[in-house]
Amino acid sequence: MPLNRYIRFDWAAKKILRDKENFAILEGLLTVLLAEPIHILEILESESNQYDAADKFNRVDIKARNSKEEIIIVEIQLTREIYYLERILYGVSKAITEHINLGDKYDQVKKVYSISILYFDLGKGEDFVYRGRTVFEGLTKHDTLQITAKERDVIHMKSPDQVFPEYFLLRVNAFNKIAENHLEEWICYLKTGEINENTTAPGLQEAKRKLEYLSMSRKEKAAYDEHLNAQMIQNDVIAAAIIEGRAEGLEKGLQKGRAEGLKRGLAEGIEKGRAEGIEKGRAEGIEKGRAEGIEKGRAEGIEQGLEEGRAEGREEGRAEGSRKNAVETAARMKQDKLPFELISKYTGLSEEEIEAL
Repeated sequence: MPLNRYIRFDWAAKKILRDKENFAILEGLLTVLLAEPIHILEILESESNQYDAADKFNRVDIKARNSKEEIIIVEIQLTREIYYLERILYGVSKAITEHINLGDKYDQVKKVYSISILYFDLGKGEDFVYRGRTVFEGLTKHDTLQITAKERDVIHMKSPDQVFPEYFLLRVNAFNKIAENHLEEWICYLKTGEINENTTAPGLQEAKRKLEYLSMSRKEKAAYDEHLNAQMIQNDVIAAAIIEGRAEGLEKGLQKGRAEGLKRGLAEGIEKGRAEGIEKGRAEGIEKGRAEGIEKGRAEGIEQGLEEGRAEGREEGRAEGSRKNAVETAARMKQDKLPFELISKYTGLSEEEIEAL
């Protein structure tokens, strides 16, 4: 077994890190994370972090008080939890109320740091460490509000983030790079259990001395190995459940998709068929109407032409017959030596036409 094998942080947090002589390990992580020296005065026990043999192994809590009288909650979560953010909010709220007595002034409210070391994908994001804090930002001027406070009979200004809880989410599995600073060295250890031999990161030198696997007793090693084995079994169970759930969801999704697709396709087909039918009917109607119109127009035109031709023929025949009678009458009257003027009056012929007879 390699000498650089170290106990996982979640196991160490169950008992080892609760001993005062090992506070330096946890202090190192907090110092790196909060970017200020952190000194733990005591580990606080409450309903949220009591540990016994019946405790579930997928979550570990440590609640500590530092030299500034602030409360620090470190939670290690190994498996997915849907309402995780809501739960840590509840945990922080509970910690606040646990440490103020009824009738105390509100200046006794302690600032709480909530640090979550997560071994599951909490959500969508590219970073592996996220920090959440409360600030009051102006909606129009975009300035940050400073609050007037009194401490030890001195009036001074403080920002809301000095009062309100602060949250850190360490997405351990999202870390995929070579550690280049103290924070990344800590994240690397949390993920892999490996510690750089030449590290100077606060807490990791102590971790190398206190958390080495080979330094554990036989009983401790057996318990630790059993913990890892149980964790592997649980991960396999969860993975199998996810696969089965995904397969079942896929099948149900396909069935629902087919039904909805068929229904939608039928509706679209009817609509498209109706539209195409209307269009085709319109086109055929126009074509048929045009043909019938031409045929009817031709028939009506022929009939009208014949009628008009007959009328014109009758009119021309009548006119020709009338002129012929006039010419014959004028000729007889001319033979009878009647005056041209009189002949013209009765026949309608001009004197020139009578002269030509």
